[in-house]
Order: sequence, then C-alpha cells, then structure tokens
Amino acid sequence: MVRDDLYITVPSFFRCPISLDVMKSPVSLSTGVTYDRASIQRWLDSGNNTCPATMQVLQTKEFVPNRTLQRLIQIWSDSIHHHRPESPDESIHPVLSQDQVKDIVKVTDIKKEDFLSNLSMIVSFAKESDENKTFLAKLDGFVSMLVEILSNVKDVNILERVIRVLDLMLNKIDDQQQLSNLMLKSCDQDCLNSLLLVLQKQESLDARIDSLKILEFIAIDAESKLKIAEKEGLLSEILKSVSWGSDRRLIDAGLSCLIAISMPKRVKLKLINQKIITEMKKLITDPNSTVSVSEKALKVLEMLCSTKQGRSEICCDSGLAQAIVQKMLKVSGAATEHAVTILWSLCYLFRDQRAQEAVTSGNGLTKILLLMQSNCSPAVRQMSADLLKIFRVNYKSCLSSYDTKTTHIMPF
Repeated sequence: MVRDDLYITVPSFFRCPISLDVMKSPVSLSTGVTYDRASIQRWLDSGNNTCPATMQVLQTKEFVPNRTLQRLIQIWSDSIHHHRPESPDESIHPVLSQDQVKDIVKVTDIKKEDFLSNLSMIVSFAKESDENKTFLAKLDGFVSMLVEILSNVKDVNILERVIRVLDLMLNKIDDQQQLSNLMLKSCDQDCLNSLLLVLQKQESLDARIDSLKILEFIAIDAESKLKIAEKEGLLSEILKSVSWGSDRRLIDAGLSCLIAISMPKRVKLKLINQKIITEMKKLITDPNSTVSVSEKALKVLEMLCSTKQGRSEICCDSGLAQAIVQKMLKVSGAATEHAVTILWSLCYLFRDQRAQEAVTSGNGLTKILLLMQSNCSPAVRQMSADLLKIFRVNYKSCLSSYDTKTTHIMPF
C-alpha cells in the first residue's frame, strides 16, 4: 500500500531552478535546462544572455515548451489533490476572484477567528499568477494592512502567511521607499520584531527565506540598513541562516540580505566581530556550494575589505587568501570579478605582505596571466595588470613566451 505522505514530496526536477516553485509552464533553453516560462522570461527581459543554471552564453534566446514534463507535473498534481489528506492548515482553497479579494480586504478584522482562513485564500490567490500579485500590490490599503498585521500580531501561523503574501508581491511593489518607511517607522520596530520571531521559531524554512527577502527589499538606504542591523538579535539570526550546512536556498537568501545591509561601516564591523569571515571561508571552500552562493560569499568578503579589521582577518588566514585565488577561474564571471577585487584591494591598494605571499604560494600569478588572456571585463583586466605590477612581472614579455594558440583558453 502506498503511503499518503509520499505524494506530498515535490520531485526536484518539477521545480523551476530560478523561482524554486513547481513549474506551471515548463520551457527548455538551447542548453537543455528547463525553467518556468514566467521566470526565464523575466531573466531574459532583464538583459541577461546566459543560462542561469549553467551560466553558458545562449546562442539563441528562444525556448520551446517541454510538453512531456508539463504532463508529468499535471499527473503528479492530480495525485496530490486526490490523495493528500486535508487539514485546517493544508486544505486546498478555491481561487478567489479579484472582487472577492476586495471584499475580504474591506471587512478584514485581525481579531476575527476566520482571519487565518481568509489570509490563506489570499496566499493562494497571489500564487496563481503575476497578474494577481500586481493586483494585490496596487490594491488600495492592502500593503498597509499587511504591515499593520505584522506590527500587531504575534501568532506565527498568521505571520508566516502575511510574510508569504508580502514576498510574493515584492517585485510588483512600485514604491519601495514607502514599504520601507511603513515597516521601520515605529520606535519599537514591531515589524522587525515579527520578522525576528519567524526567523527564531524556525518552524518553516520558506517563511524564513521570505523574511530574509523582505529585509533585503526594505534595506534601501543607510538609515534602514542600520535599523535592521542594530535590531537586537536580528543580525545574529541572519548570520545563522548562512552557516555552513544550512539549506542552500536559506544560505542564498541570507547572503543576499547581508549584502543589502552591509554598506555602513558599523554594520561591517558588527559582522566581523560575529565571525562572518570564518563562515564565508567555509562557503567558498565547500565543493558543494552553488554558483550563486560562491558569488555572494565572495561579494561579502569584497565589501569587508573596505575596513581595516576585515583586511586584517582575511590576511591572517593564508588558507582563505589562497581559496580566493582558486575561485578566480573556477566559478563564473561575477565570482572572478569579486575575487580579483579582493586581491587587488589587499595586495595593490593596501600592499599587505601576507596577502601577496598567499597569492604567490597559491600560484596566483599564473592564474592572473591566464585571466588576462580571457574575455574578462576592462575593470578586471586593469586590476590584474595592477597586481602583476606589484609582483614586478612584465606580463607582456611573459605572454610573448606563450604559444599564441593558447589564447583561446577560457577560465569558465
């Protein structure tokens, strides 16, 4: 007999590599990787010309529907609807119309017993389509209502659903400043208290990821970044999310949040004092780290290099400096740029002897030479040239000794 709980496990290849949600309209790129149509279309419309999963440059931006996978997803979805036991929290809600949503918002009272059910139906409505997300984002008073709930309710079940709706709407909210002001305006910062509560409870991985995305979204200026970072207990919870061994999606969201809030020097010093550099080393040396995690961990280290304390900690660990050297040619163009910027800052801008020795012992000069033969950006090429000057290498004469047929070498 087949157990019911097997039906609620989502096969990994049913999830879109970008949104991580079950694909509604799977389409395949020329690289053979399949994405949900809406997600990959947004990626391409943003000016990208690579496959997000493999970072291969696309020969064509056309994609074709993956009908076989769509049928498999439909069969799986039908089996869930048929076999999955219903419960008050997991029952399948009917999809509301826009008029019905308006009516719910008008009469919503956060003290009513049926509020949780209404909120669950709004979550289902938002997940249905981009059009519905846009409708909610523009619905008069709806965003303010969600912020009010975050400020006044401490029921984790309700908070998780409010946070879910907000996360679904983020890309559709036109006035980012207004949402930031609404959530951070109170002296007690009740919204931050609620986000902290969800992060601390750790009852739902998705809710924690959504909370981190919201924090990233509202960290739009120095004042908001400081308010988030200096909220007691919040920075520690964000750091826990990027701890080695955590869920990869959680690590990715946590790193994005850290990058968003880490511009002020006070925040960087707090992170350094809480041993973030040690965690970043674990992530960039982990062979199982995703491209995105490696890129963002290097970006965090690049930002910390602007402080004396950050440079000192990185240079004190020769293993970390050598790991950064290794990442120059092995991950992606973005990772290369972050790695070179870190080394340029340490070795050229601040002339740290320990960092220079780590680059030399890690065969860094050869990698820099290979990098300059690649199709790297002008900024990376200039920083590489500066690094070679520091090591007193005449790179033009060195390159002339190479067989010209090796100029096709590409680092990634």
